[in-house]
Amino acid sequence: MSIFTAYTSLQPEQRRSLGFLLGAGLLFWISITTLLPTLPTYIKYLGGTRSEIGLVMGSFAIGLLCSRTLLGYLADTNSRKLVLCIGIIVAGLAPLGYLLIQSIFPLIAVRAFHGVSIAAFTTAYSALVVDLAPIKQRGELIGYMSLVTPIGMSIGPALGGLIQEFSGYPALFMTSASFGFFGLFLVTFIQEKSPTYHHKNSQPQGRSRSFQQMIRSHSLAIPASILLMIGLLFGTLITFLPLFLQETNLGFSAGLFYTVAAMGSFSSRIFAGSASDRYGRGPLITVSLLCYFVSMVLLTQATGSTQVLLAGIFEGIGAGTLIPMIIALISDRSSSYERGRVYSVCLGGFDIGIALAGPLVGSLGNDLSYQGIFTINSSLALMAFLLFISQSNHSLKTSLAFALGKEKDLYAFDD
Repeated sequence: MSIFTAYTSLQPEQRRSLGFLLGAGLLFWISITTLLPTLPTYIKYLGGTRSEIGLVMGSFAIGLLCSRTLLGYLADTNSRKLVLCIGIIVAGLAPLGYLLIQSIFPLIAVRAFHGVSIAAFTTAYSALVVDLAPIKQRGELIGYMSLVTPIGMSIGPALGGLIQEFSGYPALFMTSASFGFFGLFLVTFIQEKSPTYHHKNSQPQGRSRSFQQMIRSHSLAIPASILLMIGLLFGTLITFLPLFLQETNLGFSAGLFYTVAAMGSFSSRIFAGSASDRYGRGPLITVSLLCYFVSMVLLTQATGSTQVLLAGIFEGIGAGTLIPMIIALISDRSSSYERGRVYSVCLGGFDIGIALAGPLVGSLGNDLSYQGIFTINSSLALMAFLLFISQSNHSLKTSLAFALGKEKDLYAFDD
């Protein structure tokens, strides 16, 4: 089914809300990603050392960790739209903080505040998409609606790099803030459904788990652990890749890397969602983790722009497939009553990884080469792959079968 066919098959109210949600998501990710290739160099420009750069960049996830649980609960019990608004307002305000505060350690607080935007927006955005999507098209629509991330990443880093180069950091931060506030305008047109809309006649008590039960659940702990490893990988990458490319003069800018990665991510998301509805989430997650591994190996061997280009493509395919497929997987394994909290638990693994990556690797200072950093990343990707194929379902046999598309997800709910 094409994107157009999938969209037109929905009710008019669903189409309108998803359309405005798509626009808000695009503006949000452009706002966020304009700073990806530029913020580490800005901190260096202010006099930050490698460890201080890692500390500031990693503090982004402090806001994620401290707010994700509360925001997930708020999305389930109050309003997905309210949480969406919180995320996009913070995305608009935080860049103004970077503009006004120009010393290293106060930037830690600003960066942590900025992290709240991701926690709020991604939780509410994913929950709204699943609420509005028919069950049989869930993976497909998650894949299509998640295209805002690679499109935003194809525009944001390149735009951010150009603005910083020709107009300076103040113009960069004002542009980032403007995209956030423009997105808030679109959010006002979204009409949400109650989380219990699809289950009015069911009994939620049997499907609504406490946070302790979610954390102890094997069905959710494994996706969360995989996201923890990939979060460590991603946090290390966004912190040190711009510095690596700047210092090694490989003829490839960080902005171009993110643009290439976004193109790979876009391509994979178009096909991954509908393929997962047909063949299962397992094979897509397996391929995505292997792509991450190949990408990091290429970076460890990079001596020219060709290896960096290929690494960007494979990283984009990995990210573009893994994140929407994990969201689809944990959506299958939860009810609408608890979905916001389930996202907060599982995506919290990704948050913790990002939080730990910068400070942990940055604390090693100059003792670890960039090739050593990317070797650690390749090991994390390989560990995540081995964990998934061996522990993603009830037993080693069923896990391997699920990972290869030969077995259904035995943890999936029937609804």
